[in-house]
Formats: sequence, structure tokens, C-alpha cells
Amino acid sequence: MATTLLSIFLGALIGIALGTLGGGGSILTVPALVYLLGQDPHAAVTGSLVIVGLNALAGATIHNRSGHVRLRAALMFGVTGLLTAFLGARLSSFLSGPLLLVLFAVLMLVVAVIMLRGGAGKGEVNLTPPVWWQVLLAGSAVGFLTGFLGVGGGFLIVPALVLVLHMDMRDAVGSSLVVIALNSMAGLLGHLGQSTISWALIAMLLAGGVPGLFAGSWLAHRLPAARLRQGFAGLVVLLGIVLLAVNLPKVI
Repeated sequence: MATTLLSIFLGALIGIALGTLGGGGSILTVPALVYLLGQDPHAAVTGSLVIVGLNALAGATIHNRSGHVRLRAALMFGVTGLLTAFLGARLSSFLSGPLLLVLFAVLMLVVAVIMLRGGAGKGEVNLTPPVWWQVLLAGSAVGFLTGFLGVGGGFLIVPALVLVLHMDMRDAVGSSLVVIALNSMAGLLGHLGQSTISWALIAMLLAGGVPGLFAGSWLAHRLPAARLRQGFAGLVVLLGIVLLAVNLPKVI
């Protein structure tokens, strides 16, 4: 019962992060699966792709109903990362569990810096046409990280959608969930057969994640985005430091 309640609670936190900020779910998911729910790091990466991908798909549906998903642009960006997500997933199998978590911790700290600096854009709409090679490069890079480390990449996708496809912040948050769902699917295909997926555990996390998405979407329209981002960045920094302290000695 304790594991069930903990899984539902963690799922709710992941859903709130995705619904509110368009990302952050996987930053919580992998450490939670490893250290709170006892998963192997490789299994945690695979499970994270399932959980974050399905939550992102549900979140995109919620935001689309509010008119804040630019589907065509999101699909264009997402499709560019499908191949690199698959390749990243294959490459991650050659790394040890501790090294994978060290790299994940480094990414967490980078993400926290991006969040504390405010990401990209302040909500202004730039009508300049997107540059195709920038779309290709950004989409491919985010896709690779998704497959390699099991992250949705929302905190990289949102700034990229603002800078490269010139979306305002609300549309970028909603549209990023479409990209996360696509990248997670491709990354999952690359991980299949490499580790066992605990579908019962995933079901419990999703049971908390879907209500969390609704709550996050509600919060996104009512609370200052800057304060939410700063608070979450503080949590990400703390988790990143803990992961480095635990796993870096094992790698060295």
C-alpha cells in the first residue's frame, strides 16, 4: 500500500510539472524510479519514457482544447528528432548505471541554469520565418537527449520553440508536449528489449499523473510562471547535487 501511494504521489508531481511548465517530468521520474521505487537505472530510463510520453500526450490534449498547441509546427520539430532519439536509446545501453546517472545529474544542473535564467523569450511573438537548419539541429539534439537519458526534454524544447519557431510562451508549453510524446515514443523503441518494464508501477504513476496534468494546466494559467520555474529549479539543483554525490565516486 505504501508503494502504491508513493507511486501515485510521484506521478502527480510529474503530471503537475508537465502541465505547468511543459517539461520537468522526466527530471523527477528517473531519480524517483531509482532511489524511491528501487528500479535499475536502465529500467528507470525506459520506464521514464513510457510515463513521460503518455503524460505528455494527455497534457497536449488538454492544452489543445485551450487553443495553445500549434500542431503542425510541433510535428515538424518533433519528427526531426525521431531518428536521433532511437540512436540515443541504443547508445545508452553501453554505459554503466552510475555513469548514466552522473550524466543525468549534469543535465539536471544545466536545465536548472536555463530555468533560473528564465528560459527563452518573455511571451513576445516573432513573426520572422523559422530557419530550416535551426529546426533540424534543435529537433535532432533534443531527440538524442530524450533517447539517451530518458528525458522528455521539455525545458530544452520550450526555449527552442520560442527561438527557432517563434512561438509565444503559452503556445510553446502546449506544443512542447506533442514533441515530448513523439521523442519519448522513438526513444522507447530504442530501449525495447534492453530492460524489463514494470507495467504495474507505470500504471500507478499514470494514475497520479493524469490528475496532476489537469492541476498543472490550471496552475499554469493562474500562478506566476517565473516563481514556479524558480522553485522547481531549486528542486532540480538539489536532486542533481545528490545524484552526483552518490554516483560520481562510483565512476571515478
